[in-house]
Amino acid sequence: MDRGTVGSTNRGRLQVDVRTEGPSEVVTPVGELDHHTADLLREPLEGAVDQGRARLVVDCSRLEFCDSTGLNVLLGARLKAEAAGGAVHLAGMLPVVARVFEITGADAVFTVHASLEDALRP
Repeated sequence: MDRGTVGSTNRGRLQVDVRTEGPSEVVTPVGELDHHTADLLREPLEGAVDQGRARLVVDCSRLEFCDSTGLNVLLGARLKAEAAGGAVHLAGMLPVVARVFEITGADAVFTVHASLEDALRP
């Protein structure tokens, strides 16, 4: 499902694909995740947990940028998923995005996988 973009000035900056693979909801943000586009990722993550899909895998392999607002979206999804008995797994982070997680220490609170395939393994 393509979530599109918000705001005319931000058209095309972030697209989010969502699909189910086994027990996991795979969410793939493509582009830039920042305060203008954060809701495009927040909505499918929260929606998945609300529908009982609490094992979330975020495929970050096409995420080109993530600011503090984007990081907060992922942290919020993590809390919601854990409250529902699940977790958020991050996969395939590009170095520029991984650096944000390293600097903030957020990499210590997520399960981080080198690839989507690794994240989907039981």
